Amino acid sequence: MPSNSFVGANPAVPLDAERGSQMLIEERRQYIVGLAQKHGRVLVEELSASLGISRITIRKDLDYLQGRGLLHRTHGGALLPGNGALSDPSLQEKEGRHSQEKLRIATAAAALVQEGQCVLLDSGTTTMAIARALKRFSRLTIITNAVNIAGELSGTDFEVLLTGGSLRKNSFSLVGPLAEDMLHDMHADILFLGVDGFDLEVGLTTPNIMESRVNRAMVKASSMVVAVCDSTKFNRRSLSKIVDVSAIHHVITDGNLAPETSEALRTAGITLTLV
Repeated sequence: MPSNSFVGANPAVPLDAERGSQMLIEERRQYIVGLAQKHGRVLVEELSASLGISRITIRKDLDYLQGRGLLHRTHGGALLPGNGALSDPSLQEKEGRHSQEKLRIATAAAALVQEGQCVLLDSGTTTMAIARALKRFSRLTIITNAVNIAGELSGTDFEVLLTGGSLRKNSFSLVGPLAEDMLHDMHADILFLGVDGFDLEVGLTTPNIMESRVNRAMVKASSMVVAVCDSTKFNRRSLSKIVDVSAIHHVITDGNLAPETSEALRTAGITLTLV
């Protein structure tokens, strides 16, 4: 696990286990909510270790906070409310979340690329970080449905192809039949696909139906499909399915991924890179 693990990543008030165990119940719960607001999620194991409180007590705290509508319980922890199936935060809202994890994911993703390849980039903040990491290359063809990614790469010598389509202002992505038709005629060596939900049973999901159709066309157009997302996206389901997990060849995510999820991915024959 990276040295800047979740609970220890500069919380507003540094804690040790002794101080955490002496907290009043309400004070502890406020601290947990504060961490969730800062990082987007909390994990039972890390809260237990940081606060010196049993996992059973932490789970009771999270259940209580969910009942108050302050958190949404998930396997192994909790998320901020609004991370449900219909949640579709803007690109600006996503930009500051898990920024260090995204940078590490981008570095690992760029390491999979070879000079002269055709790279397909989905829209999103993680794929924007990958676009920046790819600038060390000199000869690439980039296909993307993200207007902001095309703009980011406009100063390079890359051949940059935009899919066309209708602009989704929330994500600066192009969607619709024009984008899908263009992708049907393309072939890419590698696709970096960002997702809002990665569930081992349901598959990869996104909140927007039109975006999911474009993402599905991207998968079909690519020889290698690499899912790039931070670990909070796992065990979550968004509104619209993109593809089954079996369509993914490689996953790059951060080291906070639950061990059982890591094992399940590898058992499914998916290459997993933890950063």
